[in-house]
Amino acid sequence: MRIVIAGAGIGGLSAALSLRAAGFSDVTLLESVPRIRPLGVGLNILPNAVRELDELGLLERLAEVAVMTGSLSYYNRFGSLIWNEPRGLAAGYRWPQLSVPRGRLHSVLLEAVRERLGHDAVVLDARVTDFENTPIGEVAIGVEHRGATASRRYADLLIGADGIHSAVRAAMHPRDGGPRWNGFVVWRGTAWARPFLDGRTMIIAGDRGRRAVVYPMSRPLQPADPVLMNWAVARQAREGEVVDRADWNRPVEPGRFIEDFADLAYDWLDIPRLVLSAEQALEYPMVDLDPLPGWTSGRVVLLGDAAHAMHPMGSNGATQSIVDGRALAGALAGHPDLDEALAAYDRRRRPTMAELQGAGRRRGPEMVIDMADERAPNGFESVEDVIPAEELDALSRSYARQGGFDPHTVNTRASYLAGPVAGQRGGGG
Repeated sequence: MRIVIAGAGIGGLSAALSLRAAGFSDVTLLESVPRIRPLGVGLNILPNAVRELDELGLLERLAEVAVMTGSLSYYNRFGSLIWNEPRGLAAGYRWPQLSVPRGRLHSVLLEAVRERLGHDAVVLDARVTDFENTPIGEVAIGVEHRGATASRRYADLLIGADGIHSAVRAAMHPRDGGPRWNGFVVWRGTAWARPFLDGRTMIIAGDRGRRAVVYPMSRPLQPADPVLMNWAVARQAREGEVVDRADWNRPVEPGRFIEDFADLAYDWLDIPRLVLSAEQALEYPMVDLDPLPGWTSGRVVLLGDAAHAMHPMGSNGATQSIVDGRALAGALAGHPDLDEALAAYDRRRRPTMAELQGAGRRRGPEMVIDMADERAPNGFESVEDVIPAEELDALSRSYARQGGFDPHTVNTRASYLAGPVAGQRGGGG
């Protein structure tokens, strides 16, 4: 089977590796950029996706360039702890949660694709613009190159992994409204700083109108050495404030927005100081996509952000893109009929992702910060007086079960692909 993947990002590369592991060797990725560079800031990859990367034999490589996140803590704007929960191995998963620079994860995946599928498997300067299902069961794929040249490729299956501004999605659902903005502006970046707390904690702090997220992505060479931190701050846009919803990589000076977060400075972490120490910040609108009625059209299928871009609540963006690729490869391997395979993939993944998209619009697990701010806007002495522990625990567990990434499900479900026993590092090449 000839398979073409539109997009060589995290989702596309993971899908290519999963297809190769499932026995599909004729896989080509078409990537729009003329040269791949390690772009982006930080990612949190949840254990359900780390399991898939482990089955692909990549966990040891990733562990060298990532931090195994040990806990997640939520704070109000005064720096008072609302909720702390263990993550990854500490939470009973058989796999860790990884905090990693996006460029490093992308490099590991790209290197593995070129090793296993060949250097020519990734074609650069090739942007997929449209497709047409032909009467003979092929997909005719429109491809645009720099210099205004265009070409046509033919495949038995086209996978749209081309992100939130997906041309494949637009061709499949021409009346889709595109990205929807929730009124928040996000600034993200990285900076070097000394570790805070135990050096393996991700923190989220703020109130109903603001958020700050910080986590380490590297380990210190010596105990007092600085580490690479990912940070993100967000606030509601002001009336009349213009945000470019099409430009996700607009650099801005941190001094332009930091006053809105000046009070988020604590004894254990000075967030404004961290942000101001960054070389640059990137500005983003906080957008997502509406759930779709279907992810397939003939011999074309969507995955990752092209299928279900969601607000950055709960670390599910890259995580679910990786899982999509494995689920699709498993469906293709398990169903000799292509139409049945695509339908099985759609049934298994789309309803769950639609629920997660909805949860993201409700702030996901971060709603505990809103709850604390609403019930105790001037702070609290004991969080138990504001939100009982059982209520907090129920919220966390409900979100994980809703997305199918609670410890029991991740640890015990069958592998998407037949092969090495899950949890055994180094398998699945």
